[in-house]
Amino acid sequence: MGFFSWKTQDTDESIANNCSDRPVIPVYMTDDKGNQWYEPDYSGYGEFGGKDFYELLAEMNGLGSDRSEGINLAYSGTSYKSPNLTESKTHQWVNESPEDCEYQGFFYPGDEEEEDDDWGGNDEEEEEY
Repeated sequence: MGFFSWKTQDTDESIANNCSDRPVIPVYMTDDKGNQWYEPDYSGYGEFGGKDFYELLAEMNGLGSDRSEGINLAYSGTSYKSPNLTESKTHQWVNESPEDCEYQGFFYPGDEEEEDDDWGGNDEEEEEY
């Protein structure tokens, strides 16, 4: 299973996970009732402060607390109420979904080591047999 990640809605920062080479940022997840969950060390699987993003999304839209229902709703192309993800604790919830991070909070361009073009990683010429 891959990582889930988004960009913060107040600073447009990618929410890197703690497996990434990038530093993690503290994030607040806020629902439409003003409840907040604080996550200082995001693991990459959608949980902020012990609360799953997609479970909360399902709850906010009257679908119970089924994570699968939340995921289905998020990718359904229909409108829905969404949790907000921000760096600011004082953020007031708005009915906007956070933008997905195209790098899944981990696969950032330029973060991987450059690979050598030859299989051996050796620039010496091959011996002839």
